[in-house]
Amino acid sequence: MRTARLEDGELKIQERPSPEPGYEEAVVRITAAGVCHSDVHLLKGDWTGVPRSGPFGHEGVGIVEALGPGAERYVNVGDRVILGLGGSGGGYWCGACEHCLGGKPRLCRQSKGILGTYSEQLRLYAKSLVVLPDSIGDHEVPLACGGLTAYGAVKKLNQYSLVPGSTVAVIGAAGGLGHYAVQIAKHWGYKVVGVDVGAERVEFVRSLGADLAVDVGEAAEVTRQMFPGGVHASLVFSPRLAGFRLGMDLLRRGGMFVAVGIPADDEGALELSPWELFGKDPLIMFSAVGTVQDMRELVQLAADGYVKTHVSRTGTLSELSTILDELDAGAYTGRAVITDLTR
Repeated sequence: MRTARLEDGELKIQERPSPEPGYEEAVVRITAAGVCHSDVHLLKGDWTGVPRSGPFGHEGVGIVEALGPGAERYVNVGDRVILGLGGSGGGYWCGACEHCLGGKPRLCRQSKGILGTYSEQLRLYAKSLVVLPDSIGDHEVPLACGGLTAYGAVKKLNQYSLVPGSTVAVIGAAGGLGHYAVQIAKHWGYKVVGVDVGAERVEFVRSLGADLAVDVGEAAEVTRQMFPGGVHASLVFSPRLAGFRLGMDLLRRGGMFVAVGIPADDEGALELSPWELFGKDPLIMFSAVGTVQDMRELVQLAADGYVKTHVSRTGTLSELSTILDELDAGAYTGRAVITDLTR
């Protein structure tokens, strides 16, 4: 089978043997793979301590081809599925520790990530698969991580009692994750301030239904005029540290700050003075991917027409390197999808 792998930070397309499923595992023939911005970070070595060799890609849709012992309890051969937990923690979780039982399997000490979707076939934990309805096309494959991560972040607003009608700033709203967050937050009744860079991206955010779409350079002034005191919550999807700073600056007293993006290590750290914390008394947290149940809920939202993936770029596996370069340069809004893994 053809597969893309990283070898010491270099992207290579190789031929490898087809995998065989083990206990509670399935082999899925990948029909589409989403291109995520975290793939750019991995390729460039932006994150210290993260391996730069091994399988590559973590958003996939495909057909179940084979099952190992016990996997038949979760999926059937022939099922069309989406990978249900993104790259972090979705490859395996124990199901019995305090984190698994508390609904946070990503924190399980035995958790393993899903990697290797830039391949014709992939072997993975059958419990991580979610069966797709026919109405969800292959182009919705970025729901597997980008959509799920955005869903998990917006869901935290409700979990921490931020009621519909509250104002929510989405920093990086035109990006692969942010454009999902705008749609989900609007569907759930929040007032959305979508922030991004440049007129084209701002107009795209406006087309998604944001109550206010604004360029990053004007965001602080315009938002304060529209919403005196600041927004109730900031969801930061930006891969730049400046986006984190802006999210905190827009926040009202007692607001909620949800970090989602992970900037390159060389950008440094987000600095907060104790006086700023004293003055604003914010609730600060990180949000990463979600659970398999979250994936089922998101798939239903997409099937009902409330969430749509904006795909600006498609290509073959051989074009992956070019597409990653374009993504790094901010060449398109929304997402890119590899639609042919065979060439």
